[in-house]
Amino acid sequence: MYFEIVMEKPLTKAEEQLMHILWKLEKAFLKDILDAYPERPKQSTISTLLKILENKGFVDHHVYGKVHQYYPLVEKEAYASRQLGGFMKKYFNGSFQEMLSLFHRKGDLNIKELDEILEHLRKLEAGETD
Repeated sequence: MYFEIVMEKPLTKAEEQLMHILWKLEKAFLKDILDAYPERPKQSTISTLLKILENKGFVDHHVYGKVHQYYPLVEKEAYASRQLGGFMKKYFNGSFQEMLSLFHRKGDLNIKELDEILEHLRKLEAGETD
């Protein structure tokens, strides 16, 4: 239930960018987070975003003296799955078939690529790894 409540609160582009950094680093101090940005943002901006993400239930921290070490509470795969599910419902009536058909009609996905996807899924179901 907690996960559902957290995921109902959408992330802004800036919040999502910060979450990607935390997912990659797994645990990080503010300095580590700042260093992970391509163009170093203001410390106050990132501190504010971290507080917002904590309030939304996406991030928490451990205190070590005067510094905080931040870590994600929501897994990247869970967030991506929830976001994709919402996108699918909104634009494709929840149907992956409709989505793939659109990509095929637009020329972004061909039959060979679909066959490769199916083969990959068959291997996953059989417990095989690439």
